[in-house]
Amino acid sequence: MITAVLITGHDNRWDRDSHKEEGLEINARLNNFLREVERRAFVTARLATQDEDEAMDIVQDAMFKLVQKYSGHTEKEWGALFHTILHSRINDWHRRQKVRNRWRVFFFSENKEEEYQPEEQVAQTQFLEPEPQLLQDELSAIMLAAVGQLPLRQQQALLLRAWEGYDITETARIMHCSEGSVKTHYSRAIHSLREKLGDHK
Repeated sequence: MITAVLITGHDNRWDRDSHKEEGLEINARLNNFLREVERRAFVTARLATQDEDEAMDIVQDAMFKLVQKYSGHTEKEWGALFHTILHSRINDWHRRQKVRNRWRVFFFSENKEEEYQPEEQVAQTQFLEPEPQLLQDELSAIMLAAVGQLPLRQQQALLLRAWEGYDITETARIMHCSEGSVKTHYSRAIHSLREKLGDHK
């Protein structure tokens, strides 16, 4: 009986130590993952908000959410989960800005009937395949400026497809839209960038 108790106690201590080591290993891998995506995530958020402080808050919030809710998921899932959270936070930020802007228009604009029109949704009949060379790890100032002028959904589709390397299905899941919408936003982004950057080839 004593032997059984000692073995049980030893096994429990071993299990606790094993779980602790496993937890430390997961934390280390998660920290490495966050370090790898932090800079690109910040650029993505800054392009979407045009505000460095807001971008940093969005990225930190997305990182915290990933650690808090999804650290137990497999390492392969972290990328898509993180970008889903990141772009959800960016969308939330834009919704809050639209609400604030409506109030500003109501109180300060002479035209009280002014309304914000949603982005025009026109189906495209032809779609371009991804062109990863458009976005390298180091985006030029000209490219950054051009991408920053794109509508939000076009920015998201372009960055997720051409920079982060997600396929159409994964991008649609992250953006919470159809694959057809991803293709449309991506195609428009490519055409717009080609027009804007035509003189800089």
